[in-house]
Amino acid sequence: MAEVLVLVDHVDGQVKKVTAELLTVARRIGEPAAVWVGDGAESGKAGLAEFGAEKVYVASSELNDYVVAPKAELLAKLAQEKSAAAILVSATPENKEVAGRAAVKLGSGVLTDVVDVTAEAVAEHSIFGGATIAHARVRTGVPVVAVRPNSIPAEPATGAAAEETVSVEVSDAAKGAKVVERVAQEKGDRPELTEAAVVVSGGRGVGSEDFTVVEQLADALGAAVGASRAAVDAGWYPNQFQVGQTGKTVSPNLYVALGISGAIQHRAGMQTSKNIVAVNKDPEAPIFELADYGVVGDLHTVAPQLTEEINKRK
Repeated sequence: MAEVLVLVDHVDGQVKKVTAELLTVARRIGEPAAVWVGDGAESGKAGLAEFGAEKVYVASSELNDYVVAPKAELLAKLAQEKSAAAILVSATPENKEVAGRAAVKLGSGVLTDVVDVTAEAVAEHSIFGGATIAHARVRTGVPVVAVRPNSIPAEPATGAAAEETVSVEVSDAAKGAKVVERVAQEKGDRPELTEAAVVVSGGRGVGSEDFTVVEQLADALGAAVGASRAAVDAGWYPNQFQVGQTGKTVSPNLYVALGISGAIQHRAGMQTSKNIVAVNKDPEAPIFELADYGVVGDLHTVAPQLTEEINKRK
């Protein structure tokens, strides 16, 4: 069975959720082989094995001293040496560039913002905010596929995760852009939006930049905070918390939408959530078509009551 290379997303040795999703997809196509760039592979191997990685190729952390080109050269080299069936990466801005560069080096086709992949490596795209589903397949070379985070449920499966050190002689051209400084983003007590099991989002119905009512409910549930595009465009909440087609895609166990109408742009970023609870004053709001539970009412009345009840039961 041919190997399917999966570029690992990790932070300080902790494997990110999207990598488990990619390994799940890789098992459909062939034998999953994780590609780890940087330090921390020893602590991350258990997480990779849990989702079926049979091999873990570990490359030097020196590749991280440059921008994206060395990773593309590494993936291209491994794909040729191992006769890989496909290359899978997460559809982040950085990794989509890695995918494009790797495809050029291999003379292959590349597919980005994919939401599902079949065993035959046919990719599914959700376009026009989920109104249309398109399917595509790479016809030339090794398929390079960038999968949108939180679009495919991660399914555990035991793998050997046999470690193998690999190297690549980085070209001078790939060294053209060097990373000179890294600044760690300050993190609060709330979980990361795309990794959270529970998300509470606020929309136009919040009515102002005071998101306290949203944040208090989120803290009671141990949830991440999100926002609709309308709220972000109004300057009520930072852009990095936007959920939707032009923001982040989330797929938590529970998604609470407060004052969000449910425009197709927003639905595209959260419609795969396992359970959706909507609170909106408008009984005709499109979000109720998607919601498992709906409350017609003012979020400034409903949310504080819900927060109070949750805190009572802790």
